[in-house]
Amino acid sequence: MNLFQILLVLFIFVPIFEIYLFITVGSFLGALPTVFLVIFTAILGAYLLRRQGLATIQKAQATMEQGQIPATALFEGILLLIGGALLLTPGFFTDTIGFMCLIPKVRQLLFHWLRQRTQVVHPGSPHDYSKGPKTINGEYRRED
Repeated sequence: MNLFQILLVLFIFVPIFEIYLFITVGSFLGALPTVFLVIFTAILGAYLLRRQGLATIQKAQATMEQGQIPATALFEGILLLIGGALLLTPGFFTDTIGFMCLIPKVRQLLFHWLRQRTQVVHPGSPHDYSKGPKTINGEYRRED
C-alpha cells in the first residue's frame, strides 16, 4: 500500500470507529457525561501538550548550545504536533493515540525504532550523493 491508500483507509475507518465508540460509551455513561468526557480530554490534552512542548523546546535549545543537531527533540516535536492534533479531534480513539504521543518514553521508543529502520548516510560513504552527479565517460553511436 502506498501512503495515499493508507491515508484513505484511515480517513474512512477512523471516523466510523469513533462513531462506534461514541455510541458505546454514550449508551454506558449517557450522552451528557460522554460529551463532558470528550471536552475534558481535549482540555487535559492541551495542558499536557503545552508542558511537554515547552520541555521539548528547552531540550532542543540545550542540545544546540552543545553544538549538536537536536534530532531527538525535533522528532519529539513532530510527535507532539501529531498528538496535539489528535487530542483536539473529538473522539476516544484519537485521544488515546494523542495521549500516547505525549508520553516521553513512548516518543523515545518510537525514535529508537525509527532510527534502527532508517539508514543514515555519512559524508564520504558510497551512498553520499552530496558531491553532485557522477560523470561516466563513454562513446555512443546512433543506429537507425
